[in-house]
Amino acid sequence: MSNTGTWMQRIAQDWLVLSLGGGGTALGITTGLQFLPVLLLSPFAGVLADRFPKRRLLQVTQATMGLTALLLGLLAVSDVAQTWHVYLVALVSGVGAAFDGPARQAFVSEMVGPDELGNAVGLNSASFNLARILGPAVAGLMIGALGGGVPATGWVILLNAVSYLAVIGQLQRMDVTLLRSPQLRGRQPGALREGVAYVRGQPRMILVLIIVFFAGTFGMNFQITSALMATEVFDKGAAELGVLGSAMAVGSLTGALLAARRVTVRLRLIVLAAVGFGVAEIIAAGLPSYVTFALFAPLIGLFTLTLLNSANTTLQLASAPELRGRVMALYMTIVMGGTPIGSPVVGLIGEHAGPRWTLVFGGVMVLVGTGLAVLVYARLTGGLSGLVEQVRHPRVGAADLAPVAAPAASPGSPAQERGSAPAAF
Repeated sequence: MSNTGTWMQRIAQDWLVLSLGGGGTALGITTGLQFLPVLLLSPFAGVLADRFPKRRLLQVTQATMGLTALLLGLLAVSDVAQTWHVYLVALVSGVGAAFDGPARQAFVSEMVGPDELGNAVGLNSASFNLARILGPAVAGLMIGALGGGVPATGWVILLNAVSYLAVIGQLQRMDVTLLRSPQLRGRQPGALREGVAYVRGQPRMILVLIIVFFAGTFGMNFQITSALMATEVFDKGAAELGVLGSAMAVGSLTGALLAARRVTVRLRLIVLAAVGFGVAEIIAAGLPSYVTFALFAPLIGLFTLTLLNSANTTLQLASAPELRGRVMALYMTIVMGGTPIGSPVVGLIGEHAGPRWTLVFGGVMVLVGTGLAVLVYARLTGGLSGLVEQVRHPRVGAADLAPVAAPAASPGSPAQERGSAPAAF
């Protein structure tokens, strides 16, 4: 429910910026501000994810994002929204997302064991992409039916605000005794440096992070590229923009279901998915019509999801449980935190060189980054043979993965809030 609302708001927010007179640069600034906190705060969020019960962290972050959606929706419905309002709300919402991501990513491996991790990540992505198919289409139809103006976008954003209640309620209901929670770490100096040093000593993690940096920073600016292609190249409206998002999600859903069936993960798959993604973006830039662009969009979604799922699973399997929050924080910082760098650049390219060049630029940069990652990996390991090896979970003690019973503390008690209770969702 909440993911559907999130995808509805993404379409509505882009359309709101365009309705307020903004162009490619304004879209780029909005996206950049939304992801800037991820770049700045995710490493610290990873430290918190290893220190505090994840249920409490996630409830706070979800409430923060829900309140920002409520504020923006009310401003738009009242027809008093201005572009700077969208900028400010995007920034505050990004703060919530920065602290939400590492805890949510690391929590997957607490709900299932290492043998089911790949399947769990795939099924989670499948659920997410089902919402991604439904959300943009519903948002586009709603905006069109309500007149297509600023107030129309506000009603869509308000629906997203309400959807966060579903997440917060289910967080409260989960049974903490069934979790495979590692021992929570108390406050200690150097925790962030410890996580960075750990990643620097893992060549396969470095390979993954270089690839996802280039893909996330320059290639995955779909909020900008799809909006500009739909409105400026193909002269379409909000409904057609929503269809593009849903079309891409069809490919992402396919990739998620394939990932759920995949028993092993090899680094070669990440490299091939990145190459496929870069080439697909370059091809998409030259497509002649809206119909061909929409029909091709699922292939971009397939490569994107395969890359991200494989990268996510690889890092979780390769990291020690007590460091997983910080490892996933670095992953979130790189895959999403580069957006404040890339999205304004992509927006400027779209405004001055044309929307098609945003896709060409993104695809070329992904290919360059993938080649760089492979070269760095070969130098660190002395060859490329490791690209075909299966990624395995590090050997850990049984206590690290055993379910931990909750202490006798009532919900919301100081003991739970300070992190003495096990992580819950």
